[in-house]
Amino acid sequence: MGVVMAAAIRFLVLLYCVTVGSIDALAQGSNTEDGAAVRSVIERQLDAFRRDDGVAAFGYAAPNIKSRFGTVDNFMAMVRQGYPPVYRPRSYVFTELKVSGPELEQRVSIVGPDDDDWIAIYTLERQPDGNWQITSCRLVRSEVPRV
Repeated sequence: MGVVMAAAIRFLVLLYCVTVGSIDALAQGSNTEDGAAVRSVIERQLDAFRRDDGVAAFGYAAPNIKSRFGTVDNFMAMVRQGYPPVYRPRSYVFTELKVSGPELEQRVSIVGPDDDDWIAIYTLERQPDGNWQITSCRLVRSEVPRV
């Protein structure tokens, strides 16, 4: 298979994931504003990681994460060691958004610093002040081959 054909197939698979994820989110009652707010929180945290701004990155974590790690330094050490694709993504694309009980689940296709493909599965929960915060992030190797 040629390089161009493989790239085209990968693009179509990604486009399919984005489309199906969007339709699924709408079907489950997730509104556009919540989806945009969730994506914004994740993007701002990724940007904070990129700048090594631990205080800002920790600020997007929900109370369960903050109590688990206690300090900005502990949180950042965990991200650096356990989540290199999130800590230093080469690129990322938001894909599927789902309602999962009181939380929203946002999937993000990430190319990590080692050029490997990952899916980051974020869960976010609306806080009493109305803002969304990240309650978890799980990394799974992507099954979509890349050229």
